[in-house]
Parts: sequence; structure tokens; C-alpha cells
Amino acid sequence: MNYYDEIKNILISNEAYKKVKDYYKNRNDLMSYYNVGKLLYEAGNTYGESIIKSYSVKLVNELGRKYNERTLRKMRQLYILFKKQKWSPLATKLTTWSNYCEMLPIKDLNEVSYYANLSITNNLSKMELRKRIKSKEYERLSNDAKNKLIDNKETNIKDNILNPIIINTFNKDITKFNEKLLKEFILNDISNFMEQLGSGYSFVKDEYPILLGDRYNYIDLLLFNYVFNCFIVIELKVTELKKEHIGQIETYMHYIDSNIKSLYQNNTIGIIICKKDNKFVMEYCSDDRVFRTTYLLD
Repeated sequence: MNYYDEIKNILISNEAYKKVKDYYKNRNDLMSYYNVGKLLYEAGNTYGESIIKSYSVKLVNELGRKYNERTLRKMRQLYILFKKQKWSPLATKLTTWSNYCEMLPIKDLNEVSYYANLSITNNLSKMELRKRIKSKEYERLSNDAKNKLIDNKETNIKDNILNPIIINTFNKDITKFNEKLLKEFILNDISNFMEQLGSGYSFVKDEYPILLGDRYNYIDLLLFNYVFNCFIVIELKVTELKKEHIGQIETYMHYIDSNIKSLYQNNTIGIIICKKDNKFVMEYCSDDRVFRTTYLLD
């Protein structure tokens, strides 16, 4: 079999397809690169590893510098990725070639699958995906959440909350750190903060006022999640989690349920973001709608 001519013909056909079929361009890119990767994989097994470099020299000369040795090796990696994952390159929803290039260095196939689905679901650009990978988002999921994803089981709000949540300090002085400053950092980068809680969040208000008896109390952050159709009460603590913190957030949750939420909405969820886990307190927490996570200042 003449592997080189086959590879060249696929790449030429793909370049021609790009000019006339914009709608399916990404899908055809991936199919073409997958097929080239398969041929490169077979050619390497037949003629040795050096054949890829030899092909790249000829392709750069005949089709342009974009088909250099590095790119050809990525195409082969793409084929190996699909081969190991048993994904179909003909799937209806596929992320872009540039996004797959960001995932190719990842060794854990379950992690690759997570970022691929994340990229597709959220329509992430290459730079957005790179940021999520660099932040080690997958590693910050709980083991329970990872197992559910591997087994294709349904996840809940708790599964999607990263731990720790990384909060950007924007290089500000944090020697006098307090809850007010923590909230300021979060609000300055609220989109990134909500992404680390999971999908479907929208911002309602900070310092949300509620009247308890004759005195106003203020919820640190009030969010709404349209995926789970419920309000989210968030309390920020710069200390370890204490039992009184749980009592406080439960009171706020009950207030929202009684006075704010509609009949068709689900019960309110509470999230406490604290300095350090205290699992003993959470073990005896009576309300399973209260979740906790820690924060890490960046």
C-alpha cells in the first residue's frame, strides 16, 4: 500500500472541502485527520518511526508548512485517542481539532473524555479549554463524581463543585484577609467562580437582604441554577467550617424557600466556602442540601 499517496489525497480533498462546505468543515477536518492518523499509525508499524518525518518533508514541500512533522504526529495521536477510547469519529457532536490538540498530552483517558465533553457542552474555545486544563479541573472533582462520569451515571450539584475552588487575587495584598476581601475577589471574576461550581449558574445578587424578625441579615452570594431549577445560597468563611455556620446557612435557605422561590422551583441548595474542611461537622449535619468546598487563593 502506498501510504504517502493515500495521506496526500485525503489532505488535498479536505482542503478542497473546506472551501465549499463550511457547515461541516470541523467534522470533515476531524474525519480527515483521523484517517490520516490511522494511515500514519500503520505506516509507522510497517516502515518504522522515521517514516513520519520523511512524509512530513514531502507534504510540506507539496501542500504547505501546516503539515509538518509535529502536526502529523498529532494526527496519529488523534487516531490512537479514538482507538483507545472507542469513540466514533463520526459522532454528531465533536469539538474542534485545535481543542483536541490541547487534550492530546493528557495520559488519563477518563480525563480526556471529561474535557472533550466539557468542550462540546460549553462550546469552549481553544484558550478557554487550555485554561480549564491548566487549572487541573478534573483533578479537583471528587472521586465519587469521577466514578459517576466514568459509569455514565447522573450527577448532582454536589458532584459538579470543584474542591478547592481557585480564586484569583489579582496580585492584591492579602495580609489583612477577611470575608469582605474574599467576596471582592470572587465578584471581580464571577464567571470563573460560577464555572467552578458547575453548569447552569446565573448571578442574582451579593449581600442579598433578608428580614429575620426585626433585623436584616445578608446572604453573601445568591445564585440561581437553571439546570437544577433552584436558588443557591453561598456563604463565605475564612475560617474552618463550624457548626454555627451550618445553622446560619440553613436559616437562609429556609427563608428563600418560604419567601422567594416559586412553587415550580426546587428547594434551595446551600454551599459553604471555607478555609479548611471539617468533615466531623459535616458528618452530623442534618441537612443534606448543604455542601462545602474549600478555596485556594491564586
